[in-house]
Amino acid sequence: MNKAFISKLVLCFGIIVLLANCKGSNQSATTGWDYDNPEWGGFESAKGEDQMTPPGMVFIEGGSFVMGQTTDNVRYEWHNQPKRVTISSFYMDECEVTNLDYREYLYWLNRVYGNDYPEVYQKALPDTLVWRSKLSYNEPMVDYYFRHSSWADYPVVGVSWLQANEYCSWRTDRVNEKILVDAGYLEMMDDQQSGENVFTTDAYYAGQYEGIVGVEMEDLNPNGEGFRKVKMEDGILLPRFRLPTEAEWEYAALSLVGNTVEERIVERRIYPWNGHIVRTAEKKYYGQMMANFKRSRGDAMGVASALNDHWEYTAPVMFYFPNDYGLYNMAGNVAEWVMDVYRVSTGVDSKGINPYRGNVYMTKVTDSDGMIAEKDSLGRISYRAVTVEENINRRNYRQSDNINYLDGDLASQLRDSWKTETSEGEEGGEYEEESGEEGAEMATTSETKDMYAYEKTSMVDDKARVVKGGSWKDRAFYLSPGQRRFLDQAQATDWIGFRCAMDRMGSREL
Repeated sequence: MNKAFISKLVLCFGIIVLLANCKGSNQSATTGWDYDNPEWGGFESAKGEDQMTPPGMVFIEGGSFVMGQTTDNVRYEWHNQPKRVTISSFYMDECEVTNLDYREYLYWLNRVYGNDYPEVYQKALPDTLVWRSKLSYNEPMVDYYFRHSSWADYPVVGVSWLQANEYCSWRTDRVNEKILVDAGYLEMMDDQQSGENVFTTDAYYAGQYEGIVGVEMEDLNPNGEGFRKVKMEDGILLPRFRLPTEAEWEYAALSLVGNTVEERIVERRIYPWNGHIVRTAEKKYYGQMMANFKRSRGDAMGVASALNDHWEYTAPVMFYFPNDYGLYNMAGNVAEWVMDVYRVSTGVDSKGINPYRGNVYMTKVTDSDGMIAEKDSLGRISYRAVTVEENINRRNYRQSDNINYLDGDLASQLRDSWKTETSEGEEGGEYEEESGEEGAEMATTSETKDMYAYEKTSMVDDKARVVKGGSWKDRAFYLSPGQRRFLDQAQATDWIGFRCAMDRMGSREL
């Protein structure tokens, strides 16, 4: 046997060993045990493909940008100081939620809960009276805007922040239910859903939804029943629909992907499009308005036969040009709810990665055995606030409600119910714990609302939610993505709508 043959044999053996130990094989790289083999315990190694794009959404590739006001602050509203931040990739609705979309939601609520829990449907109804104005004739909008078929593709208004969040939850469940039905893991039985017998994603994961199983998923656990339901680890169901954060909304509106070359921003944008004016410079459409807004006092749409933005109120959700991400009406038409609680000092206080103010940490309610408690009468899994006692040994947070954490108010920084970060904490993750007898006593009171004094001196409180973007009712000043306003989460107007967002799992690129 010659040396060349022996060398080749050794090389082939080495390749075989390498392949057997590689993570891409059907064998554990750390234990050597087989994956997906009942004889070896049946651990499943599902490695799903990239997350599917949710219906009606577009992918927003993340990155860094300067958040906040970057133009002359002519009104001296020092509540959006510029700060460079990084945003993770996510998904976002290409346009606002329409009247038709919201009517579908109401129809489902009325059909499923109408007989036993009519209040669920009633609470979800938009406030159509927001169209009334004491010195304007707006009754046609009150009576017809939401229901009439001619307004179906126009953005829904009169919806509060609380109602918008409920819509997002409903959409999550309906989309995931359809995924299971399309895949054959559930049979369509929507006509049989009512009360607590409705599909919710949480209840399904918890094993508390008893739908008719179609194709059974094989359970490789040798101690199992031979079949099982879809698990989160399978990567089949989508994450939650939700409102975008303020940072996400602003980042998506700016769409710097359209004017960036090798991390160099060619032109700083004032609006969600290139240029410093509100009209397009494209020859084919030269001079046309880029958004639906109020040009000047008494001029909401232009002169007959030469209409400018074409609409005195709202416009169809895809009437104007999309930005470079493919998003419509990120300036004008309707302003939009975002997740954040409003604070003047957000630009100063916020973190450098995915900034957000409004964290209230929750956990699922469990029974005496530590199992997830039975779903409620609406088919939903119940949640509760985490307690300080549960998190006593945590270094990153203690209490559930962190809305007021280091928000510029002196009282919020003296409380020891959360940990205070050092100057190195933002980058290095180091923390120092406040001490003292007074602090230790305050640490036991997790939900201290009396400490916060904003609501005593202004309209800003923990229920004030950020509103982004200009609307049909606003001047061009509010079309800049950096602009921000606020409204109580339970209130609604004729100029605020919303769109949904969703987290991106895994790869940050398509």
